[in-house]
Amino acid sequence: MTTTARRARKDFTLTDALRQFWKHPSPWMIGATLVAAVIARIAVGDWQLTDAMVPVVMLALFPFFEWIIHVFVLHWKPKRLGSLTVDPLLAREHRAHHSDPRDVPLIFIPWKSLATWVLPLTVAVGLLAFPRLGMGLTYLVCIGTLGLVYEWTHYLIHSDYKPKTALYRAIWRNHRHHHFKNEHYWFTVTSSGTADRVLGTCPDPAAVQNSPTVKNLHADAQLVGAPGD
Repeated sequence: MTTTARRARKDFTLTDALRQFWKHPSPWMIGATLVAAVIARIAVGDWQLTDAMVPVVMLALFPFFEWIIHVFVLHWKPKRLGSLTVDPLLAREHRAHHSDPRDVPLIFIPWKSLATWVLPLTVAVGLLAFPRLGMGLTYLVCIGTLGLVYEWTHYLIHSDYKPKTALYRAIWRNHRHHHFKNEHYWFTVTSSGTADRVLGTCPDPAAVQNSPTVKNLHADAQLVGAPGD
């Protein structure tokens, strides 16, 4: 790396990060959903005590939601069902992200997944799964906010911005252990390992061996369902 490139990385600011962040489609797509949810929530009114409970519950559960998605969706191992290989776009893109964690477009949720099922499913849950429309819209406001926080935090960790606070340094270190030490641990992104501690995937890094497949997920695994299994 040249001296100029090193200096550019060192001087990378939050303003630089924001400018780069908004060049990608997923923040705009999630942001548009959030704005629509806020407008609809204000229009519907019907504010009740249960609306205040929604963000509290979601903040408590979101680290575990991240963990579940990361483990069972993003780290999905391709499976063969007869002549069909089941390998969703989210899993394929995440493997590519592990292969090159500095490839900026791969940091974000794929826009095709957002457009075809992630956002439609999220909106459907908000409109159909709650006893009141207002409560469902409160959920959509919260999940939209958390989605933007997730995308921003994940992008920032993989950018050239260096931690300035103890809290962000802990979150930054937790996720970078996942990418550069061992992909079997440290699955949360927006916290410093809350769900990982509860679910047993936050060991002492000094006691964990460097994984040979941290940049090549499932390279040591036979294709599940392949002939001869």
